Amino acid sequence: MAWAQAYSANKPLGASAQQNLSYLKDAGISQKLGTKLPLEDPFIDSHGNHVILGKYFGARPVAIALVYYHCGLLCPEVMHAMAKALRETGFKAGKDYDVIIASIDPTDTPAESLAAKQRFLATLGDEGAANAVHFLVGPQKSITDFAQATGFHYVRVPGPDGKMDQFAHSSLIMIATPDGRMSKYLSGIDYPSRDVRLALLQASNHKIGSLSDIVLLYCCNYVPSKGRYSVSILRVMGLAGMASLFALIGLLFLLSRKPKGRTPTPPKAQAV
Repeated sequence: MAWAQAYSANKPLGASAQQNLSYLKDAGISQKLGTKLPLEDPFIDSHGNHVILGKYFGARPVAIALVYYHCGLLCPEVMHAMAKALRETGFKAGKDYDVIIASIDPTDTPAESLAAKQRFLATLGDEGAANAVHFLVGPQKSITDFAQATGFHYVRVPGPDGKMDQFAHSSLIMIATPDGRMSKYLSGIDYPSRDVRLALLQASNHKIGSLSDIVLLYCCNYVPSKGRYSVSILRVMGLAGMASLFALIGLLFLLSRKPKGRTPTPPKAQAV
């Protein structure tokens, strides 16, 4: 979380801490699962092209992060962890998902977004992903609409030089459905590839992934309050019980079958 404040020696440490916390009271996340994103809002991509948000929806689930490009603390960590997790899912950008990273700072430029995109692609490690990874800047209204639709709350705070050019905000990535509705929130700065893969799978309505993903998804529950997937012990035990039952039925079936072979020839009578 990006904020800074000079410590004043004439204030007790507790007072300084309380003032720091005041920066955070309006920063956080309100999960808005199922909320439609502002797909008609205008943005500018990393090449300076004017686009609308809806251009990047319609075919695949979308992984989303809201950051600002001149951030030197939290945002680079979020983008790096996001790219690493997406790489480790085994899914392919442009085939299984798209990426949107948008700045919450209206003063950020396309040149800054391009530099951030290049670093992201280097971590993602997929040369063919450039057309599926979109770094955006935009006017304040578009930023506000996007942030409100996702429930992403942030607040301006002073940087080390006292200028109000930093932002306090949550660290997380979000997953949206192909039609532009919020689906999952994954919090922190370390996103397990299993969670990201399952979130993309669910957002796609099971149109990507494999049978093993479906089984894994059945065994895991998404916990909105934690922004994580957790293993459902009851479901795992249920699957294990079903597997044991089918195995027992199969064994009994095999044991009940009469062995196939030639009918034994009766012994011939011998003369006395």
